[in-house]
Amino acid sequence: MADRAHMPPGRFEGFSALNFALLVALGAVIIASMGKVAPSPQQLAEGVPGMANLVQRMLPPNTEPAFLARIGMRILETFQIALVGAAIGIVLSLPIAWCGARGVSPLGRGSFLVKAFVSFLRTVPDLVWALLFVASIGLGAVAGTMTIVVDTIGFCGRFFAEAMEDAEKEPQEALSAIGAGKGSILVGAILPDIMPSLINSSLFALEKAVRSSVVLGLVGAGGIGQELKVAFDLFQYRNASMIILAIFLIVLVMEICTDKLRARIQ
Repeated sequence: MADRAHMPPGRFEGFSALNFALLVALGAVIIASMGKVAPSPQQLAEGVPGMANLVQRMLPPNTEPAFLARIGMRILETFQIALVGAAIGIVLSLPIAWCGARGVSPLGRGSFLVKAFVSFLRTVPDLVWALLFVASIGLGAVAGTMTIVVDTIGFCGRFFAEAMEDAEKEPQEALSAIGAGKGSILVGAILPDIMPSLINSSLFALEKAVRSSVVLGLVGAGGIGQELKVAFDLFQYRNASMIILAIFLIVLVMEICTDKLRARIQ
């Protein structure tokens, strides 16, 4: 027994035959798929000169004042879509997350239905939601804002609910002992405890909304992505390179701002 106690733990302890079979099957699927979707050396060799030619045609970026002014308006619209959509989505996510949080939900066992709804919103890609809203509402920024709202609910609804489930139980039990209801426990115990987590998740949601709003214009949902699609459709590659630089600046500035805000609340 003494020798057994000093033996090092098995490297594959708990690795069953079923796990090994699943791992082999996964490897076989990956290897079989590479022949269909992975680029071949010949495709890479032929693609590099084409990419170099495209980059050459995109330089230098178009810096005409009239074009920059139009891009500036599109950047402003993109930021408005992200900001308004994320703000509405975050506000709506709070009650939805409360209803879906296990143990604190006012719906009791019905909370799993709310979680399933949030999972559904998160599962459908942004561009699919954008296509649905464009088809129902029409082209423009409103469809983009609605897409960001739905995407933010799917993102924040999950993390808000998990934060509520992991909140300290002692303050909740103390309020429950004096007869406080579910709403009072939420406001008096849960929200003060998880507020840093809520703010952190909200900042990530805003950053995610900016990234998403950039590409929504590709399907007609407004923003600077619409200008990028037009530039490529009309083979205006110098315009496209300027738009790509503008998109990079938008994302970079948003990342810097959210990182500083997160550092201040930690």
